[in-house]
Amino acid sequence: MERIKEALEKARTQRGTPDELSPAAKLRLAAKPAPVVVTEPPSKMDTDVHYRQTPVVQLDLEHLENHRIVAHQKQHPVSWAFDLLRTQVLQKMDENGWRTLAITSPTMASGKTVVAINLAIGIAQQTNRTSLLMDFDLRRPQVASMLGLKREISLNQVLAGNARIEQAMVNPGIPRFVVLPTQQPLPRSAEVLGSTKVAALIDELREHYADRVVVVDLPPVLAADDVLTILPRIDCVLMVVGNGASTRKEIDEAMSRLSKFNLLGVVLNKDDAPSNNEYY
Repeated sequence: MERIKEALEKARTQRGTPDELSPAAKLRLAAKPAPVVVTEPPSKMDTDVHYRQTPVVQLDLEHLENHRIVAHQKQHPVSWAFDLLRTQVLQKMDENGWRTLAITSPTMASGKTVVAINLAIGIAQQTNRTSLLMDFDLRRPQVASMLGLKREISLNQVLAGNARIEQAMVNPGIPRFVVLPTQQPLPRSAEVLGSTKVAALIDELREHYADRVVVVDLPPVLAADDVLTILPRIDCVLMVVGNGASTRKEIDEAMSRLSKFNLLGVVLNKDDAPSNNEYY
């Protein structure tokens, strides 16, 4: 905690930016990546992966670009940053035998869902891994809209008992990557996340495949008690701080609430500082 506060003070002194963080897990991500033309759809990146039960939906590449989903584009100037984040996250998770990772932020507009999607895609690009992205931001689900997924069956129907989990999953044309979207906000979301049904669901998805990493997109920490309700069921958590999106007080409060859990680190998002990765 003290190291993060010291890094925060140092960043404020050096750059004059009141809300910038620089812990070990900090990552600089461009707010508006430059457009890159992709000539090959994601589904053709790996021809030896086949889905027999999970529906495969081809995504619109322009839609992904517009929503800053870029990890599948290895020639994109921001893709390397998510590769770095993936490596740091997986090393720490492997050291502890962790299989489930939550993504949250102190407040809204931090870009946590963008980071969650890109990180999950990056994990799936490891040939010895598969990744499952779950949208558990039940107050403001964004994963489906950012990916351009339009599904009649989603987590809403599963939690209501009207569909099986396998009916709600979808492969968005990227090998080893599966999404469990939520289409509509759910009332009493904290109570839902604390239910035995959700606990059983997380356990089932974690244990079904030995090589699977489950990435869970959660609401902001300070938005409600949803995050604190479900984090005891998840192995570790990563906090995304949008540059200028949260105040120092809000960041400190979020860090305090997450201190009792396995916090991997903090990602600085929407940082427009020049990249030092010019060689690549």
